Amino acid sequence: MQKISTKEQWKVWSHVAAHSFGGPAGQIAVIHKLVVEDKKLISEERFLHALNFCMLLPGPEAQQLATYMGWLMNKWRGGLIAGGLFILPGFLSILLLSYFYVIFNDVPFVQGLFYGMKPAIIAIVSAALYRISKKSLRNRFYWSMAILAFVALFFFNLSFPIVVVFSAIVGILYGKFYAHHELITDLGALPRPSFAQTLRTIAVWLMVWMAPLLLTLVIFGEDSTFHTLNIFFSKMSMVTFGGAYAALSYVAQKAVEVYGWLLGTEMLDGLAMAETTPGPLIQTVQFVGFMGAYRFPDVSSPYVAAFIGSVLTTWMTFAPCFLWIFTFAPYIEYIRGQKILSDSLQAITASVVGVIFNLSVWFVLKALFLQSEQVNAYWLEFEYPVWSSIDLFATGICLIALILQFKFKKGLFTILGTCTLLGIIISYARA
Repeated sequence: MQKISTKEQWKVWSHVAAHSFGGPAGQIAVIHKLVVEDKKLISEERFLHALNFCMLLPGPEAQQLATYMGWLMNKWRGGLIAGGLFILPGFLSILLLSYFYVIFNDVPFVQGLFYGMKPAIIAIVSAALYRISKKSLRNRFYWSMAILAFVALFFFNLSFPIVVVFSAIVGILYGKFYAHHELITDLGALPRPSFAQTLRTIAVWLMVWMAPLLLTLVIFGEDSTFHTLNIFFSKMSMVTFGGAYAALSYVAQKAVEVYGWLLGTEMLDGLAMAETTPGPLIQTVQFVGFMGAYRFPDVSSPYVAAFIGSVLTTWMTFAPCFLWIFTFAPYIEYIRGQKILSDSLQAITASVVGVIFNLSVWFVLKALFLQSEQVNAYWLEFEYPVWSSIDLFATGICLIALILQFKFKKGLFTILGTCTLLGIIISYARA
């Protein structure tokens, strides 16, 4: 592993932040290409070791992976630079788009912009899924793990932690009874972390995490929108496993049905914002906080309230990520190279491919079909599209995006530009 200066780290992670489109799969691929393939700052083995660990954590795995990579390069300073820069472009982009959304939402141009974005994202995520599958699914066993994970999640609605535990156990058994294990050549394990330092890290980041929650309680009261946002998203950051889509399905249910912060269609628009701007996909929650504070303001101006809601939601979502990485990364590095850990984590990584595919299917259901039906029979619990409700225009845009992506190898901005232009044309034609 190479050591680089703080100035160079700013350059590296600014580049990653500017190109981190397409959801977690695409963002992980961007990080891998820059820090492993191009710059050769981190070895392939060390990268996968960190990725496997980040997949187990609640919260946005791509942002946590960036923080982990930065920490490897330059301890807590590097982690703050990497993790912070990963968040900042998305925060600013979604803040601007959110104001644009509430002020100009009835304009056909804005409606068409979001209409074209959603199908384009299917092609972008599909390409990212293909790239990461090639790296993770190295033989039939790992392919089987990915398929089983998809079936368990899509058809039986099993929770992600159950899939993780099952994958880890099967991976250990596979490593024990089938001689497939590849020795790790890049050990470089760190010494055992200091327990006192671990306690200090936990104390500092708990204070950072909880500070806004205490402030809103004291200033606005426990029934305020700001405090409710803080409580809700602090809970979300601890219990949402399985990637951004799994977290967002939980957020959508509560935000739409329980709190009434926004409508279901608005939740999809927020998801399209996050998919088409740099930064983690979980940044969609910023739009949720924006709309909740805008609709139920605790201050006189709903626009000011919306800004505060955006900041609070982002803070409560990402502060725990730094706590997890800075606390546990030293221990994960300390135990690197142990066969049982490697076997279990490789199996988990293969299962995560199935998770990402499941989430991609969910997005297809929401972007290309106007209606869907729910199956609840025996242990089966899944959603399928009503084929007669297919949106032919959205499907056409999606096919064009797939052709541009896979046949002509066009870049992200070409695909997004083409699809949003088509969406705007269709929107004006319908108006």
